[in-house]
Parts: sequence; C-alpha cells; structure tokens
Amino acid sequence: MTLNLRRMITGLALCLLAGGAAAQTEYPSRAVRIIVPSPPSGGTDIIARVLGQHLSKAFGQQFFVDNKPGAGNMIGIEAAARSPADGYTLLMVASTLVLNSVLYKHVPYDPVRDFAPITLAATAPNILVVDPKLPIRSVADLIAAAKAKPGALSYGTPGIGTSPHLCMELLQYMAKIDLQHVPYKGTAAAVTDVIGGQIQVAFATALTAKPLVDAGRLRALAVSGPKRVEALPSVPPVAEAVPGYEAMQWYGLVAPAGTPAAVIERVHAEAIKALGSRETKERLATDGAEPLGSAPSEFAAFIRRELEKWSQVAQAAKIEKQ
Repeated sequence: MTLNLRRMITGLALCLLAGGAAAQTEYPSRAVRIIVPSPPSGGTDIIARVLGQHLSKAFGQQFFVDNKPGAGNMIGIEAAARSPADGYTLLMVASTLVLNSVLYKHVPYDPVRDFAPITLAATAPNILVVDPKLPIRSVADLIAAAKAKPGALSYGTPGIGTSPHLCMELLQYMAKIDLQHVPYKGTAAAVTDVIGGQIQVAFATALTAKPLVDAGRLRALAVSGPKRVEALPSVPPVAEAVPGYEAMQWYGLVAPAGTPAAVIERVHAEAIKALGSRETKERLATDGAEPLGSAPSEFAAFIRRELEKWSQVAQAAKIEKQ
C-alpha cells in the first residue's frame, strides 16, 4: 500500500468518525414527536405538553405532542414501540403501560423489552370518597363496616382494570374485606351515584373529587398515595390505616428500545430540569399530581416492580385476562 493511499484511508476514517460525533452532538436536528396514547386534556397529555414546551426551548427544536388514543392506550404505545430508535419519537405514558400486560391476553408490546426508560415524570393519587350521609368517617370505619357485612357495601369505578378499580382491589386484598364492584363508563358517573346513594364508595381523581368534597357532597376518607397531597391537605393516606398500602397513577417518559444512550442522557437531563421547576409543580398541583424525576435505571426497576405488584393483585382479585 502506497503512502498516499494510506493517507487517503486514514483521512476518510477520520472524516467518518468526526461526522458520527457531529451527528451525535447535533441531536436534535429536527422536530421530535412525543406520542401520548390518550386524548388531549388528560393527565398524560398535560404532563407531555409541559415537558414538550421545556424541551423545545432547551434544544431549540420543536418537541410536539401527537395524541394517538384507543384500545386502552395500546394503539399509541405500540406506535411508539415500533418507531425508529433514533430519539425522534418519545412516548409519554401512564400506568397503563404495565396494567395492559396484567389485564389483557394479547398486548402488542412488552413493557420491559420494547422501551428505554427516560424518567418517571409524575405521580397522582386517587381519593377514596364515600356518601357523607353514611356513618363512615375513616378508612378504619370503612373496613369495620365491610367486615361486619361482607359484600353489602358497593363501590364504583370507570371500569375493570382502571386505576380506581385496582386501587380498591388492592385495599380489599390488604385489608381482607369484600365490597361489591359496580363498573361505570366513567369516574363522573360513579361519583354521581355515590352522591345519590346508589353505591357507597369510590376512588376518584383529585380533580374530580376536590370540588365535591369542598361542597360537602362527598366525604374524603383517604388518598391512595404514601402521603397527603396539596389539593386535600387534611386527608390522610390509606397507609395510616393499612400499613404498606400505596396505589398511584403514574406518568413516565420512555423511548423505543435501542435509542442511543447519549440521546437518553440528554433528554433525561432536560426533563429533570423541567420537572424541578416551580412552574411545573404549580401546574400539576391543581390536578393533584406531583412531578418527580428519576434516573433511567430507577424508572426501569420501578416498571418491573409495578408489573409484579399488579399481577399479584389481579391474581388475588381473580381478574381474568380479557
């Protein structure tokens, strides 16, 4: 090999290496899509838009929300899983990422293998409410009433497998009580029937429950998370009566599996800044949500724990996969 040829090959190799490094440092060089597998205005959508605004400013490229609802969030989640792993498609997803695998036989994605976790973005508890005309003023009262007459009390949910349903199933499992499940088409309908006395109990979001609690139309017994929330500071967590109880709706940012680690690190760093801002905290507090922020490895471990936990709850509650 001649000296000139050697120099040409060396020069070409250096150019390729420099080009690869430049390509990595230039991310993002175009707009980035954040898939939200649910309709606009819900918790997942709100958090995605808050993060998207921050990331757009931080990177100088648009991070836009693409709502793809349907099939228990599976349409949007699958679309993200099948997207190129280049950092230009992200997914903001709720607890359904895990719950679908617990509740359905045919799920077109694997919540562990098909995604690269970026951060656990936020959590939000459900509020345990009862008809205020009942002599039930605490979780302890509810447990005592349920044990006195097993199956006599009924509770409403937005449907089988929803977050409020699994919140109650976990409570029944841990407190060893038996309540009658009445599924509705939405949380509002269930709460309306608690007020009307057709059913006695329900779990509802803070956004739904707070105005009715403040008006005296519902009585809040507890929050499903591990601590009190700003929206209802006088309401204790279920765990004060049932130690170890915790059932949170959560929201996280992930990318398709195989997305370069350098991209994950850059998006993660800016997402953490956004979640730590006062503006984000104030915006999410109105919905009873709390911004968090975690390392990718911590979020990956959290997803595995959630999968194991809710699989056990579904088995104990004899919830058959559909």
